[in-house]
Amino acid sequence: MVLKTFGWSFAVTALGLVAAVLFGGWTAFGIVAILSILEISLSFDNAVVNAGILKKMNAFWQKIFLTIGILIAVFGMRLVFPVVIVAISAQLGPIEAVDLALSDKDRYQELVTDAHPAIAAFGGMFLLMIFLDFIFEDRDIKWLAWLERPLAKLGKVDMLSVCIALVILLISAMTFATNAHQHGGGHADKAETVLLSGIAGLITYMIVGGLSGYFEDKLEEEEEREHEEEEKAERAGKPRTGVALAGKAAFFMFLYLEVLDASFSFDGVIGAFAITNDIVLMALGLGIGAMYVRSLTVYLVRQGTLDDYVYLEHGAHYAIGALALILLVTIQYQIHELITGLIGVVLIGASFWSSVRRNKALAEAEGNAGDKTEVSSGV
Repeated sequence: MVLKTFGWSFAVTALGLVAAVLFGGWTAFGIVAILSILEISLSFDNAVVNAGILKKMNAFWQKIFLTIGILIAVFGMRLVFPVVIVAISAQLGPIEAVDLALSDKDRYQELVTDAHPAIAAFGGMFLLMIFLDFIFEDRDIKWLAWLERPLAKLGKVDMLSVCIALVILLISAMTFATNAHQHGGGHADKAETVLLSGIAGLITYMIVGGLSGYFEDKLEEEEEREHEEEEKAERAGKPRTGVALAGKAAFFMFLYLEVLDASFSFDGVIGAFAITNDIVLMALGLGIGAMYVRSLTVYLVRQGTLDDYVYLEHGAHYAIGALALILLVTIQYQIHELITGLIGVVLIGASFWSSVRRNKALAEAEGNAGDKTEVSSGV
């Protein structure tokens, strides 16, 4: 079952890692491996959400999402989107950007390095908003309770995450301008670009969130209508069919899933820029990760749920927060990509380990409760 579900993912992983070694040696291998792990971890909640919605759809629409929908996700967001970002920032055509990355690495690196402040500001703000909205929300399950409880109370203040993000952006832009001026560099005028790019990242986050909310509302309306029709049929003496949603309801589900997948993949794509500017390595790492998102979605639909690892979502969001801050720091200072990648992997690994420990403790508690019940009944 596992091999059948994850077979393509394993094959793509092997091919991707071999291609990385051929393209840039063992350093490239390490970067692609880290990108793959980060993408899988950051998209784990994506797979869980996908599976929960896909279960409600009929077989036809499930197949549409797992083929056409995943192709859009893999090639549209994770392969094409990084190229588009580089092309816009470096003022190149998309084909020219790919050609330059393959044929003239030095010139490509020079252009991307010059455009990096704008990319980092845009991506840093987008990721920072994801992180802030997560930590300011009051949740039943808390990983670092000592930190998350007070932050959840602060989150009751309206627009707090937007205010904090804008303050951080302003500090980043002013620091960049001050340092550039002190060193007499030609980057002082780019402080305005950093500010505008950061605001664009904030606006993009709000647009994506608004679209997700719109399709979610439409989805709820269609589900409610389907439920009412089923109740009418039952009152008329017809048994409940329990048929999965189709037609307009399933179409809205499909659109909702696509928007959700786009928003989920933004963090992985933009976070990749904190690790490398090389779009070839980015495409390999994110492509591998995206294949596992599809496989995980299929596995969850067929087998049940993996969300027993309740702290994984927390770990992924803390990794997003770390990547956001690193991106904003790299506007001015250089941080080695392996350090950047390992911070995210460590945070996600720690959350996974905490989830395993929690599950073990709960199982032991249930076992002890069962033993006590047997003893009392025996008495």
